[in-house]
Amino acid sequence: MSSNPQNLSGNEIRTLFLDFYTQRGHQILPSASLVPEDPTVLLTIAGMLPFKPVFLGQRTPEFNRATTSQKCIRTNDIENVGRTKRHHTFFEMLGNFSFGDYFKEQAIAWGWEISTKVFGLSPNNLVVSVFEDDDEAYNIWRDRIGVKQARIKRMGADDNFWTSGPTGPCGPCSEIYYDFHPERGDENIDLEDDSRFIEFYNLVFMQYNRDASGNLTPLQNKNIDTGMGLDRMAQILQKVPNNYETDLIFPIIQTAAQIAGIDYHVSDDKTKVSLKVIGDHVRAVVHMIADEIRASNVGRGYVLRRLIRRVVRHGRLIGITGEFITQVAERAIALSESAYPNVRQREAAIKAELQREEVNFLKTLERGEKLLEEIIQEVKQQGKTSISGESAFTLYDTYGFPLELTQEIAAENNLTIDEAEFDAEMEKQRTRAKEAHETIDLTVQSSLDKLAEQINVTEFLGYTQPAATAKVEAILVEGVSQEEAEAGTEVQIVLNQTPFYAESGGQIGDRGYISGDGIVVRVEDVKKESDFFVHFGRIERGTIRVGDAVTAQIDRACRRRAQANHTATHLLQAALKKIVDDGISQAGSLVSFDRLRFDFNCPRALTAEEVQQVEEQVNTWIAEAHAAKVEVLPLAEAKARGAVAMFGEKYGEEVRVIDFTGVSMELCGGTHVSNTAEIGVFKIISEAGVASGVRRIEAVSGPAILDYLNVRDKVVKDLSDRFKVKPEELPERITTLQTELRNSEKQLATLKSQLAIAKSDSLLQTVESVGDYKILVAQLEDVDPESLKSAAERLLQKIGNGAVVLGSVPEAGKVSIVAAFSPEVNKKGLQAGKFVGNIAKICGGGGGGRGNLAQAGGRDASKLPEALEQGRSELKSAFS
Repeated sequence: MSSNPQNLSGNEIRTLFLDFYTQRGHQILPSASLVPEDPTVLLTIAGMLPFKPVFLGQRTPEFNRATTSQKCIRTNDIENVGRTKRHHTFFEMLGNFSFGDYFKEQAIAWGWEISTKVFGLSPNNLVVSVFEDDDEAYNIWRDRIGVKQARIKRMGADDNFWTSGPTGPCGPCSEIYYDFHPERGDENIDLEDDSRFIEFYNLVFMQYNRDASGNLTPLQNKNIDTGMGLDRMAQILQKVPNNYETDLIFPIIQTAAQIAGIDYHVSDDKTKVSLKVIGDHVRAVVHMIADEIRASNVGRGYVLRRLIRRVVRHGRLIGITGEFITQVAERAIALSESAYPNVRQREAAIKAELQREEVNFLKTLERGEKLLEEIIQEVKQQGKTSISGESAFTLYDTYGFPLELTQEIAAENNLTIDEAEFDAEMEKQRTRAKEAHETIDLTVQSSLDKLAEQINVTEFLGYTQPAATAKVEAILVEGVSQEEAEAGTEVQIVLNQTPFYAESGGQIGDRGYISGDGIVVRVEDVKKESDFFVHFGRIERGTIRVGDAVTAQIDRACRRRAQANHTATHLLQAALKKIVDDGISQAGSLVSFDRLRFDFNCPRALTAEEVQQVEEQVNTWIAEAHAAKVEVLPLAEAKARGAVAMFGEKYGEEVRVIDFTGVSMELCGGTHVSNTAEIGVFKIISEAGVASGVRRIEAVSGPAILDYLNVRDKVVKDLSDRFKVKPEELPERITTLQTELRNSEKQLATLKSQLAIAKSDSLLQTVESVGDYKILVAQLEDVDPESLKSAAERLLQKIGNGAVVLGSVPEAGKVSIVAAFSPEVNKKGLQAGKFVGNIAKICGGGGGGRGNLAQAGGRDASKLPEALEQGRSELKSAFS
């Protein structure tokens, strides 16, 4: 222990906490990934989350006592980050846990001991809270620990009764608060006053189970779940005004400030908020990417992308216009690597992902700036003085414009923002965010909850049996449980056992039939709901009833196709790792009967040569006839052997391993060929990008190859017949036709331009003189945009000092407008781009270009005369 606990670093606090509980029989366990095993939660949001199966009684713990420092991410109150003293997206929760071992008295005693003896906090600075009805905890604090009665506060269920959902394990809790101002006395202590108090240690006494009626029943095993905020303890011990100025995060803030060329300590409040947001969010995204989360537009990938974009936005607010995140990330990596070595190991991936997202978003911001300019011009034309809150929110949500930046630019144009409407839109977004995966639900979820206690779970026999006798456990029609259903009805059927594979791991469900005495049900799909296999189909004959004995038979031809395609995805991933990059990992897949799709993480497109090499490698392995070895192993042993796991997939303590020796070994619950030779042949159809950093390969294999070749052969024969050439002569014939077409298009464009010029020469007699300038505004019929532009340039040359504005309707529903200004017109402050863009809005369009020549489009041809007249009027006004 440090000789002076008040000078402890964040790393020392973490070490002292873990050592304290290790000395008291606790097993130190590593932090779990930010991607939780629990599918009901998007990200790891609490220290107890990795132990949820233990608290539920679903898993027997290896140790009765454990201690951890758990990485967590929460974004439900993201707008408070940087604005309050202690809101974060990323934080570390120090915890000690008891699984049916010690309980309240020991947890309270150790909580007080580590706070006062190890971290040196004076008892005079501590206040504790207990649940209002928890006399046991109250008495322990008062009589066993010796806390003054005035500094023990009873609080209601909202504050001091921990629940994770409407049902499941729960219990009262007791919290320890630090009092920054004990000199204010013990009268009227208000723990909600965060200027005086900070809660830093929460002790949860998980002793009850709540049923659906709200009744509490004592648990057989009482558990302890605690959490001490590392950032909060660092703030207390380092005597800084907020969590952000501790050594855990402030160096990151200082790095951002240096890049911006500012001093945090003398900055105004808004600048400090932006610096805090950057520091917090960069720390969060570094750990998220280290745990292999990739930016995307869905799920946790969207959370990552949103955080990165907030960093960029706040960087703009403090004057940073170029790329900077990777520089700040380097500081965050350096701060974290001693406790979390994976951040340094994943440094290259972290920086690559951040740079890619930052560059893409900077381009989006540029588009937002252009949109804001259009909004401002439209508001001015309408004679308004305020930009709508909805428009400001669109800029914020879609283009990353902070409200403050929109307000600043609007103010430069003497406009305001409807903040009330903006706040209303923001509140809608917050509500949506809070509804998405931000609670820990300890209840067992299933769409068959009402039947769960009445029917048996489904036993899967499909790895070895294509058919099986079974009993009908349940029948659902349009989601409603029925005792029977007759011919013609769409049904969902649950059997006690089945050979049908249920959709999982990218592989679609089997097809086939369920039959019995006078009964035939065509099964079109199978899905798994909790432990029940639900067979979706249509009754073709007879009436099926709950309790019926039936035969379930899969379509073997479909199964063989799925097996070939699924094994092909394993070989494909192995080939990509071997030929392209060993760091490639699966990002998703589809295994269908007619094709396969494999998504993988890769920052660049594959070359044509690489695609060919990958295809050849897969076919080589197929020809080598590698036999499949299928084993069920403990997860740790499977990983130790080198089995590849799909990132984000949830695995139990035992896993099924598919091993094609020397080629591929993966954790997989799907169906596969017994030997690669059964696949026959493999063909890549396409390789393309589907998201930032994610590529997709589509391919066919096995029997589906024949379908693919038949389609291609039909197309080739049809083209050969049309062009009257042999198949091998098709490329040359098409190249010749393309060349002829390009030449014809050039000739046509020349003729159109000449025709437009001929038409436009007749307009010279309509030229108007206004002062020293000449104006020509007219409409030409059936002239394409390029020809219209050529005509405008020629007319301007002929009239000299002035402006030419031409409009045309080259095809139904489209408007084209061109403006050409002489240098003298530009000197008066008129720009062709802004001018033509404004009048095009009358036609429901827009556009722009250079100051001397610009073009715009529109959708409403009936408004073209009005737009041209508006242009004429503006020019006359400017020139007079």
